[in-house]
Amino acid sequence: MLILKLFLTASTIVMLISVFLSVGFPSVNHSGDDDVEVIPINGGAVGPESFDFDPVDGIYPFTGVSDGRIIKWIESERRWTDFAVTSPHRDHVFVVLTGDKTGSLLKYNIGSKEVTVVLHNLTFPNGVALSKDGNFLLVAETTTCRILRLWLKTPKAGTLEVFTELPGYPDNIKINTNGEFWVGMYSRKKEILNWVHSYPWIETVLSKLPLTIVKASSYIIAKVGGEGLAAKLGADGDILEILEDVNGKTWKYASEVMEKDGYLWIGSVENPFAVKLKVQE
Repeated sequence: MLILKLFLTASTIVMLISVFLSVGFPSVNHSGDDDVEVIPINGGAVGPESFDFDPVDGIYPFTGVSDGRIIKWIESERRWTDFAVTSPHRDHVFVVLTGDKTGSLLKYNIGSKEVTVVLHNLTFPNGVALSKDGNFLLVAETTTCRILRLWLKTPKAGTLEVFTELPGYPDNIKINTNGEFWVGMYSRKKEILNWVHSYPWIETVLSKLPLTIVKASSYIIAKVGGEGLAAKLGADGDILEILEDVNGKTWKYASEVMEKDGYLWIGSVENPFAVKLKVQE
């Protein structure tokens, strides 16, 4: 009976978290009209999470989607084409709900093919970006809603510090040609998650839940409410701009924002499309 009660309690908590995460907060709506293009993902997958451009021609983006494929956009044919297949297993919801602090930052030496652990005990590290001058590296921590800075050069080399606190849960970080950083955010901060993380027993119970329940709660989060949220940061950590689609009508649950040739490419961990948004001067 005790196990059943704990199971039901945990299930209720997950459902409550789903509802609270789906509630938006008022802000200025920066979503455009003709300057926005929604590009559907084929094959029934969701989550064009991250973008990168071909280093040879630099014209069209690659992105990863939920079924494990890496796909490439062909502008002349107006379609996505399969490029590679990785893994379909991505259970990030558990990491957020349980406040997991086992994340690491790894460094790979291309010449020696050796991997070095640079940082330990990170709370859902979810994106890295190197500064324009190469002096520091930024790491996005999703659960804590912050960006960390690791100094690589200068007398501060080896020092880890908080670069900026964000209004939402960051998912990836990308540098633009000006040395500024775009951070996509899943949603604004939710007090209920802070409450959950303040009680270790709740985190423990949540970690024991069947994956089907966790995925069901994630599905509810994706379908009910939500908003699009992103921030542009200066090289000193100041928030220069907040980009927001208040009602999530065009884009929401941003997983990455990449600036390229006057446009922002916006991905999402939940939605079956990518958004191409013209940069406002």
